[in-house]
Amino acid sequence: MEIVENNRVNQFLDRTGLNWKVRTEGLQTSSGIIIPDKIGIVREDDSTILGIHSNGYVPYQNDQMMELLFKVSQQTGLDVHRGGLFGGGRKVFVQLKSNDLTLGTDRIEGYVTGINSFDGSTSLSFGPSSTTISCQNTFFGVYKDLDSKVRHTKNMELKIDDICRQIEGVVQEETNVFGSIVKMSETRFDDIIKDRVIKSLFNIDKNVDIKDVDSLSTVTQNKLSRFYIDLNGEIQGKGDNSENKMFGTYGNRERQIFKQLVEMV
Repeated sequence: MEIVENNRVNQFLDRTGLNWKVRTEGLQTSSGIIIPDKIGIVREDDSTILGIHSNGYVPYQNDQMMELLFKVSQQTGLDVHRGGLFGGGRKVFVQLKSNDLTLGTDRIEGYVTGINSFDGSTSLSFGPSSTTISCQNTFFGVYKDLDSKVRHTKNMELKIDDICRQIEGVVQEETNVFGSIVKMSETRFDDIIKDRVIKSLFNIDKNVDIKDVDSLSTVTQNKLSRFYIDLNGEIQGKGDNSENKMFGTYGNRERQIFKQLVEMV
């Protein structure tokens, strides 16, 4: 069974261009002076230098991440979906396919994603996401939203084992989130909800009347103007329900607002 599993891992690594390892090497100047406390991360198959780090950095190999996600696949029943790399291997990812949700013309796709980098641009990260990684922009977009991040240190294996156990609950968590989205799609997006969401998005005090332009800074007024254009277009296209995506591009506060909306409906 272990041989079969190893074959599957290797086949997937081959298919995604991730079947290679890295090694660490000491650094020195062209005149031979040793650079202390620094190491280079070198791709073994083509000798590309993927990153330079302090000597406390411990690389996490592609086959390690792949074996972990295959284990998650077995535990959850999710299929290993896709993987890839950017920058010659400086950034790598693997995604498992979970459930999808379709509401009208909108489709939300579910994934469990693993992200790693050898250039120091990201930590080792795992978690649920709703974006197919296809370019470096989507790579970093997904990375930003992943909750579980582990630094590349000698103790990371213990943290990774904990994350692996936590990922088993992702499918149920995703089911709960999709249920909340369906519930919100059936709830009218009235002025009370709209006012609360807008204030949360733009960090406006709850006692401020957003219709009173004199109480808002010029910067906030400009942001609100652009926001209302996007919001009105979204409502015309999809209707005034709480599932509406009008806050999707505002990043850091999105989850907090989503939680508030779920509590309200």
